[in-house]
Amino acid sequence: MEKTFKTDIEIAQSVKPYKIKKIAKKLGISSEDIDPYGKYKAKLPLYLIDEEKIKKNHLILVTALTPTPAGEGKTTVSVGLTDGLNKIGKQATVVLREPSLGPVFGMKGGAAGGGYAQVIPMEDINLHFTGDFAAVEKANNLLAALIDNHLHHGNQLKLDVRQILWKRVMDMNDRALRNIVIGLGGKVNGVPREDGFNITPASEVMAILCLANDLKDLKEKLGNILVGINMDGEPVYASDLHAEEAMTILLKEAIKPNLVQTLEHNPAIIHGGPFANIAQGTNSIIATKMGLSLSNYVVTEAGFGADLGAEKFLNIKSVYGNLNPEAVVLVVTVRALRHHGGEKDYNSPNVKAVRKGFANAAKHIENIKKFGITPVIAINKFPNDTEEEIKLIQELAAGMGVKAVLAEEWAKGGEGMKDLATEVVRIIDENGNKFKPLYDWNQPIQEKIRTIAREIYGANDVEYSKKALTTIKKIEKLGYSHLPIVMAKTQKSLSDNPTKIGRPTDFNVSVREVEINTGAGFIIPILGKMMRMPGLPSKPASENMKIDAEGNITGLS
Repeated sequence: MEKTFKTDIEIAQSVKPYKIKKIAKKLGISSEDIDPYGKYKAKLPLYLIDEEKIKKNHLILVTALTPTPAGEGKTTVSVGLTDGLNKIGKQATVVLREPSLGPVFGMKGGAAGGGYAQVIPMEDINLHFTGDFAAVEKANNLLAALIDNHLHHGNQLKLDVRQILWKRVMDMNDRALRNIVIGLGGKVNGVPREDGFNITPASEVMAILCLANDLKDLKEKLGNILVGINMDGEPVYASDLHAEEAMTILLKEAIKPNLVQTLEHNPAIIHGGPFANIAQGTNSIIATKMGLSLSNYVVTEAGFGADLGAEKFLNIKSVYGNLNPEAVVLVVTVRALRHHGGEKDYNSPNVKAVRKGFANAAKHIENIKKFGITPVIAINKFPNDTEEEIKLIQELAAGMGVKAVLAEEWAKGGEGMKDLATEVVRIIDENGNKFKPLYDWNQPIQEKIRTIAREIYGANDVEYSKKALTTIKKIEKLGYSHLPIVMAKTQKSLSDNPTKIGRPTDFNVSVREVEINTGAGFIIPILGKMMRMPGLPSKPASENMKIDAEGNITGLS
């Protein structure tokens, strides 16, 4: 049978990108003020950030209901909404995270959008890009090397090898590296100890890069990284190893946001890539501020469901960056509602399941309202959605005082997003939303955790392991109880149990252990077993990729 549709990469390759100088010009940036990486990518210098302009422009967050394994298309909607805003005469830029090679070659695929709502050059963005991930990896592993070198040369800091917290990273799914033993082979090869690898987006260096305001702030945060505990029970920081200067040197280009474009030649800024189930899950403060300095409207996204990425964007990034989100778009798909309604075959029409599954979307709507913002629902349309299912979603949303707008960016690009763009602008113009964080950072640690668990997840209460309570006491003793909370939790459920779909009720969440990122500046309660080094599936996406003699790539998604 003849193929009747184009793949994402075929669509991306069918559009000739504008030279990056032309995209910069749309933002009022001269060619002298960009650092080109070839013809179609560039780094933006930090001096272009203007705090006064930021206050006058409008920030729009795109989030989603609890996703299915395939994802619900937040990036695609973000890109399409940006194109839609430009279609209705607004100056808009999309600001996104960079893709990790692990998911690109694994199961999820790339993160450059899809269909006719993509950022290009798609292959470059998904594969290496401008080297930011490599720089994060090298800075992280430099610190790891300095730790083991310190042990080898006498361990003057008296680091306890059983309490070294810093792990190595690589940007690939490699389960064999999760738990390893290093330093084997005799005295010349270092001190034997247990170690392991995380994937690069899980590095605290990535979280720091995305929360830093400038190079000075970056260096300070890197120096504040807690690398371990010494034999006297005292903390040892990266600055004790004199690591922060060299780490910052490795990141001096990576701190600059990257400028590319959408398929419709609208500006796109892509920078950083922390995961949302173990870190803050959003692009850098610098990138968001860069967008707001150069555009009237900035569309950005936060990873996974609103209980993860959006909660952290609003409670942490917005507070650290002094940002004021004025609108939130909640991406909903018919297939996800079928899934949360208990339908195993969520690709087949089922009105009853959609009605039942809407309880999940309803909880996310309630949660966003707790931040002082009434969301707009974007119904991300798929070919097998029925008119009856779409109308039901709109009726159920209207019953909660929320408008649900059909989003057809995948098939129609910006043209299919004009209605959503118009609704978002209306909400911003009415100025009815008054953003406020959910909790005060100065509250006690357990009170902050309980607030998130009860208000966002819908839990009755929080249970703690003995180990978690001991760590909380240590954090308080070290003077870090004022830091915000990054909950590490499954993305598959509002609860900490991935099998509980829909809107779980009458449950407690369990904090198994607690970690602290003193450099990035947040406390991490871990709910359940969190994976920081994914593995590849039985049939990795890499098996479908091909490259010809001219260097043309196919099979990338």
